[in-house]
Amino acid sequence: MYDFAVVGSGVSGGRIAYELTKAGARCLLIEAGREFEARTFPRHEIDSSTQLFWGGGLELSTDGRMGFLRAKCLGGTSVVNQALLDRFDDLAWEDWRARSGIATLTAAEMEPHYAACEKELSISKIPEQHWNRNARTFIKAFEAQGYGWKPLDRAQGDCKLEKGSDCIVCLGGCPRDSKQSSLITVIRQAREKGLEVLSGFEVKELVYGTDQVKIRGVLGANGNGLGGKPHEIVVPKVVLAAGAIGNTAILLRSGLGAKLPALGRGFCTHPQYMTYALFDEPVDAHKGAFQAVKSEDRRLREQGFKLENVFAPPIATAMLVPGMGPEHLARVRKFRYLASMEVAIRDEPAGRLTLAKDGRVKIDKSLTAADQEKSRKGLALVRELFEVVGAREIIPCHQVFGLHLMGGCAFGTDPARSVVDPEFRVHGFPNLIVADSSVFPSAPGINPSFTIMALSQRAGQALSRR
Repeated sequence: MYDFAVVGSGVSGGRIAYELTKAGARCLLIEAGREFEARTFPRHEIDSSTQLFWGGGLELSTDGRMGFLRAKCLGGTSVVNQALLDRFDDLAWEDWRARSGIATLTAAEMEPHYAACEKELSISKIPEQHWNRNARTFIKAFEAQGYGWKPLDRAQGDCKLEKGSDCIVCLGGCPRDSKQSSLITVIRQAREKGLEVLSGFEVKELVYGTDQVKIRGVLGANGNGLGGKPHEIVVPKVVLAAGAIGNTAILLRSGLGAKLPALGRGFCTHPQYMTYALFDEPVDAHKGAFQAVKSEDRRLREQGFKLENVFAPPIATAMLVPGMGPEHLARVRKFRYLASMEVAIRDEPAGRLTLAKDGRVKIDKSLTAADQEKSRKGLALVRELFEVVGAREIIPCHQVFGLHLMGGCAFGTDPARSVVDPEFRVHGFPNLIVADSSVFPSAPGINPSFTIMALSQRAGQALSRR
């Protein structure tokens, strides 16, 4: 008999399972995707997309204008992200306090939780000697136009950059166990303390009771959720850590929508646009340290966007670069000569998650007028920055992507406007706990991974005490 079942194994689920197991609780960690390790991660880009993500690599909004990336593997998004760690600033915390009514959402209150997580990770910056030309182009452009930038803090160990490692492969899982994903940190440690893991179990619904919660789903389904066998687990308490889309879908399929009027509302994503630029000399943005620096400028923050030093593998780049036939082929053949910057906006929490008749999630997410204005300003700045460093051609990408999926189960003091209370319990359902990005009441405009980790550490400790 388990004390807890944790549904979802990413930054939040892995952390909470670790805290509970460390405290002596009998805990089961449930993951819909497969379990991989360094030597078994897919080695090709197309296989990574189909095997490590929901929807075969991409899910779309109802109008098809925005694509969403959501990991489906043990370790969740922490396996495929760039392990960037940023604390929230006062602007983000002030907005959250105003929206949620939770007075303890402050930098001072959260610092012990950030610090506790930080102690258990290997964190570093990419050394300057390993910044590739894409990063140096980014820095040169920022300094020429008088904007601030800084190196990124990354949860990583020994990347062996001096031996020619290319970090872009880590978008499909780190083959060196350098990236400090949940898979190789908290999950591995919790297993040593008795945590049990069940992979390949896609949870469909919960049957709630005051003494126990019945978890129903399909065990052994393929990547499209087809096949497999019905499976059922009964536990006293369930922690939902399946992200904004996953948690909302489970609660809606469980028939809780009528009792939780805010369920599925407030979905937000940090919409992102990649812009490419063609140079006369090779940039080789795919080589070496994949992402080393970022914008750090109050002016951009106040305008609601940030810029990132990024790039994409060949297949993704071919999909993003516009054009048809010979024109498109000519651009793709210049892959080594392409640099890239990305605009990520702090969008309004105006999206909504609902269910289709077949039980799948419908993602109603469009950019508001204010979001479109932020995008316009950010893209104009990227063009200006590339022009000042001598780009031969600037290649815009019109596809919008959502990589940080947040909201849908916002926490707050008012059950009419939130789904989860300040103690991370679903309003009216004290045996259901949520502490991942789905509880965000708005987009922070800052990489959310470290704060998800800190909130989950806080929730895990509170559960352990109770």
